[in-house]
Amino acid sequence: MDVKTFKQEWEGKTLTIEVGRYAHQADAACTVRLGDTVVLATVVMDKNLRAGLDFFPLSVEFEERYYAAGKIKGSRFIKKEGRPSDEAVLAGRMIDRSIRPLFPQTLRNDVQVVLTVLSFDDENDPDVLGVIGASAVLHMSNIPWNGPIGAVRVGKNGKLDVNPTYGERKTSAMDLVVCGTKERVLMLEAGANIVADDEMTEAIEFGLKNMAPVVDIIEQIRRELGAPKLEVKTPTVSTEEMSAKEIARAFIREGIERLFFAAPLAKKTERSASKKQLAQELVSFLEIKGIDEKISLMCVSLIGEELDAMISQQILEKERRVDGRKLNEIRTLFAEVGVLPRTHGSGHFMRGETQVLSIVTLAGPSAEQIIDTMEYDIKKRYMHHYAFPPFSVGEAKPMRGPGRREIGHGALAERALEPVLPVKEDFPYVIRVVSETLTSNGSSSMASTCGSTLALMDAGVPLRAPVAGVAIGLASVPDMSKWKVFTDLQDLEDGAGGMDFKVAGTKDGVTAIQLDTKTIGLSMDIVKEAIRQAKQARAVVLQAITSAIPVSRSELSQYAPRIESLIIATDKIRDVIGPGGKMINEIIDKTGVEIDIEDSGLVTVTSKNPDGIKKAMDWIRMLTQDAEVGKTYKGKVTRIMEFGAFVEILPKKEGLVHVSEMAPYRVNRVEDIVKMGQEVSVKLVEIDSMGRLNLSMKQAEGNIIPPAPNGNNQSNGSRNGNSRPKRP
Repeated sequence: MDVKTFKQEWEGKTLTIEVGRYAHQADAACTVRLGDTVVLATVVMDKNLRAGLDFFPLSVEFEERYYAAGKIKGSRFIKKEGRPSDEAVLAGRMIDRSIRPLFPQTLRNDVQVVLTVLSFDDENDPDVLGVIGASAVLHMSNIPWNGPIGAVRVGKNGKLDVNPTYGERKTSAMDLVVCGTKERVLMLEAGANIVADDEMTEAIEFGLKNMAPVVDIIEQIRRELGAPKLEVKTPTVSTEEMSAKEIARAFIREGIERLFFAAPLAKKTERSASKKQLAQELVSFLEIKGIDEKISLMCVSLIGEELDAMISQQILEKERRVDGRKLNEIRTLFAEVGVLPRTHGSGHFMRGETQVLSIVTLAGPSAEQIIDTMEYDIKKRYMHHYAFPPFSVGEAKPMRGPGRREIGHGALAERALEPVLPVKEDFPYVIRVVSETLTSNGSSSMASTCGSTLALMDAGVPLRAPVAGVAIGLASVPDMSKWKVFTDLQDLEDGAGGMDFKVAGTKDGVTAIQLDTKTIGLSMDIVKEAIRQAKQARAVVLQAITSAIPVSRSELSQYAPRIESLIIATDKIRDVIGPGGKMINEIIDKTGVEIDIEDSGLVTVTSKNPDGIKKAMDWIRMLTQDAEVGKTYKGKVTRIMEFGAFVEILPKKEGLVHVSEMAPYRVNRVEDIVKMGQEVSVKLVEIDSMGRLNLSMKQAEGNIIPPAPNGNNQSNGSRNGNSRPKRP
């Protein structure tokens, strides 16, 4: 076995890439190690060209293995890994977005990149290593790919950090992943705690500079082990077909100018109709020209290609957009709240034809989502779920579970809103937001962020500040020598040479970023301009949001549950729970509430019934309070003795009312004053050295004491004139 090891010092850590040990039948394979986190990267390209495709068939799989973290998870009966976790899906999606732009757009062979986590050290995130591994195997293989790229995670704890650990990320002001070449950015993924726009720009530039060691080691691997790159095979084109395509292209360009740019097309339906009309006109034109029907139909596919090119050209040369907007102009905005009668909060947001309805549901702590992955076990109190039904784009197709796109968009909006949510101590509710995409025409993910802000404020969630999001687009030439950035990307503007640069935040700073590009990478000049325009656009969108609802409502919906909480001593938790949960289940059954108890002693009681909450809270207070000398209690007689009666004043706490403390006169028989099970008021007069409670009825108010026999109301001593008998 010929194993080659490559090492590179990287900000105080050693990055190790090993080639030749595993997966010998893959086109290329390696392991990437940082600390004790190890990822196996493999790539295979199918040798056969898939004919008839108009896209590049790339698949990226990120495989978490529980053994990597020393865990055995699953149900009692199934212990193997099941469907990928959301974290694995997001990691795979991130890697896909990083490597895809550098493949030849004409490649039609299936390419599969698989990243398998073999070891995880609880410190170094495997997702960045997955990008590095994918870059390494693609660059050393014979597969056509214009790499290499690197990846780095950037945090900020006072200063910018390279690849912070999980522990350091908990206190970091941002969590930013930058992927790209030494000079250009290809992918960004970021969450931030309202970081100023210029600080975020600085962090991106910092990340780009600190990827150099990664790119260096991958280039070294290519020099020593790289295979010659294959030529991209393209189907043979006949002379007749080539001639027909030239004729078709000229006709298409004239048609695009006439149908798309002679007058602005504000609606997607208008643009779709124009595209359909152009296709019909082209077929008729080619028929007149005597072009074979099969070739004629093939020429129709050129419309999309030429339309992308002309839209970019018009923006670059004339700053002219297909719907007539200026480059920095946002489509018409609409926002409203409280649109659904029984939900806890709802928000309706529109940007042009993109329309999202967001709904908030509030629940008690028991509704927290348990996230149990290879990387961590946590409870999640805020969830954002994104729905993208086919009718939102005018299609009819099967509706299945959320795919990568839905999971990714949901995670982005969730990341955008999380920094402005109140802390659990101030607002103990579990919050779920569902964003229903009703119409999609550009950046529905950012629309869902805006809709979620509206819904949360309508629900009475006290946000630190409202959040808005916008997508920034790009027109460019292949070598990136010419480019223009524009605001509020929509359908036809997301073509070749473009980007989808999503930025969400408050008026004071950024909370989330996601960047995809269809270029060879973005210079920092482009990144800076995109963030600048996004800041300006964000202010406009925020104004629309706050016009609909200036601040969060002061009260929750009448249909939302109420929560009350209290802190109890940790040694009292067992008293509330009881043996085998008997006590807490009894409280729940008799009051109809939900009860959650944390190890810290925080008890939360949740219910839509205020009376049930009060009853449960009083019950818990009784179970956990300590008896206080001088305080009067209402208790129940539990035992009657010759010398007095025992009264339970608190759950499982009883004291003795001596016969001398029952009445202001001599009592001959205890039964003359109290009966078993009778409720009486008693005052705690003493806790003796042995912890026993001595009670008095005659010193407490509220008791109905029978009159003394024969009118004798004189105070008594002991029955035999001696001192009070000792209690057992």
